[in-house]
Order: sequence, then C-alpha cells, then structure tokens
Amino acid sequence: MPTALSLLDLAPISAGHTARDSFESSVALARAAESAGYQRVWYAEHHNMATIASSATSVVIGYVAAHTESIRLGAGGIMLPNHSPLVIAEQFGTLETLFPGRIDLGLGRAPGSDQVTMRALRRDHMSAESFPQDVQELQGYLSGKSLVPGVQAVPRAEQPVPLYILGSSLFGAQLAAQLGLPYAFASHFSPEALHQAVKIYRETFVASEQLAEPYVIAGVNVVAAEDHDEAVEQMKAAYRARTRAFITRGSVGQNFTDAEIDAFLASPNGRQLASMTKYTAVGTPDEVRDYLTNFAAECQADELITAHHAQSVEDRIRSITLTGAAFKKDAAFTTDAAFKEPATTA
Repeated sequence: MPTALSLLDLAPISAGHTARDSFESSVALARAAESAGYQRVWYAEHHNMATIASSATSVVIGYVAAHTESIRLGAGGIMLPNHSPLVIAEQFGTLETLFPGRIDLGLGRAPGSDQVTMRALRRDHMSAESFPQDVQELQGYLSGKSLVPGVQAVPRAEQPVPLYILGSSLFGAQLAAQLGLPYAFASHFSPEALHQAVKIYRETFVASEQLAEPYVIAGVNVVAAEDHDEAVEQMKAAYRARTRAFITRGSVGQNFTDAEIDAFLASPNGRQLASMTKYTAVGTPDEVRDYLTNFAAECQADELITAHHAQSVEDRIRSITLTGAAFKKDAAFTTDAAFKEPATTA
C-alpha cells in the first residue's frame, strides 16, 4: 500500500501572539492539510508550557473538527497515565459521536511535563507502570466491552475510536505489537531507536480485532519552500528559536544572538539537542519529496506524520501545501482520496 502523509500540529504560541491565535492557526493548518490530501492531523498533550496551546487536547480536536470537513483528527498523543481511562473514553466517545469516522486516539505514557507539573496533575510517579492495563481498560470502554463490571463510557460511538500506541523506545513497540495496535514512533524528536523499534514491532506483531497487519507511523520534520535557500533559512530560524526555548524555558533566551545559538549547537553540550532533529526534510518540494520517500522506505513506514517548523503560520501553510502537492505526483505516496485506514480483522 502506498505511504500516507499526515500532519503533527504542535500548536505553538508564537512571540507576540495569544493562545486564541494559535487555535485559529491550527484551523488554518488543518484546512490546508485537508485540501492538500493529508490523511490526518494530530495534536499532543503538553502541560505548563507557555509556548504550546494544546494542553486540553480533546477540546482542540473538537474545535478544529468543527471547522473542517473530512480530514481525520486526533491526539498524538494523550498521556494516558495523567488521566482516568474512563474520562478519556468519555471525551473521545463524545468526539467520535459528534464527528463520526474522523477521530483518532494516540496514547503515550510520558508525563508531557516536568516533575512539578506532574504532581500538580495529581499523577503518581508510578502511574506509568500500569500503562498496558490502562490501555486495555480504555479499549474496553470504547468497544462496549468494559473490563470494569457495571461501568460504561457514555456516550459511546457506534464505531470504536481507533487506538495508536506512541513511543520513542522499544517498550512502546513491544506493547503495540502485543496488543495488535498501530505504532507511531516519535522520530521527529527522538530518532535513536527508530529502526530497532520498527523491526521489533513488525517481527512480534499479533493481529487483533482492530488491526490485521502491523502499521507504522514515523515522525519527521519538514521545511519546504519554493527556493532551497529560503527553506534552509526558515529551518535555521526555527531550530534556533527551539534551542533558545530549551536553554532558558523562558523569554530570557531572546538575548542570545544567532551566532551564540549556533556555537552552542556545535558544542558537545549542544550536539545532543541538535541530534533530536536528525530526521528533517528541508528544501524545495522535490527535495522534500525525495527525502521523505527515502526515509519512509528505510524505516518501513506505512505513514509519515510531518511536523512543519517554519516560524510564521503563512510559511507553515505553504510548506504543508507544497509538500502535499509534491506527493500527489509520486506513486509511492497517496492522498486521502486513495487511502484506506489500516485493515481490521473484521
């Protein structure tokens, strides 16, 4: 089956803008992805981060779904140990009832925050240990086969919301294979274990009610522009801004010059941070298409979820549009009109 193309919207709150601006930008990005033939848009749960607006992930999904027509929308992901499985089943059962056939639920086990925030979320430091059991409890609620006697999730949609296991380590690969669920690897920021994790997942996959065959989604960064040099400059500006945020976790980082940031990224301490974006497609549409085609083949991905990092909304929309247009000319990739969701065993 041809490789599908999707979008990860990190819902950034840019300097001088508000969270409301970010939500409107997310609508614009989703509409652009919908028009360009992307399969889905996902949003991630992060807390206590002044530059990310998607903390109430299910609410953001609902808002964007109400302002788009057909593209699938979902969490990439919900950090399940932060929540009761019943509450998440209720939230996503509601979304699927309102927007049938358009909702995904990706699940991770990281806090999505720092230790202090984790305590503010009332999350126990051992809660990640029960992640496999929590996933199965959630599955039960969404399918109408509750594992908790006398407890049902209401509303429950006619069709269960499809689950995806997210990960950046071998644990997620093993769990996704054991439960027979699609696996999404966060190679856009944690690339080290990508190939090994995919190998383990494919070799140990057990078919389930949701999924007949293994299905891999790989994350990759993208900056596309009409001109190669322009794309490179957009990438440099975006990654410098990201580095400032990592260094300071606040506005003080704006005092660092570009030269100082570049020097840090070239230093031993900065190289690890720079390596997080190892998988980045940058350049003209054809250059980006060629990179992504090779990347998908090398990591055996059935789908690529792309994070577009240009700093302005207009440049991100252009990157999304150019990338989508390039893939419409490539038989190795597909658009939503030709793509079918991962096959079930039903």
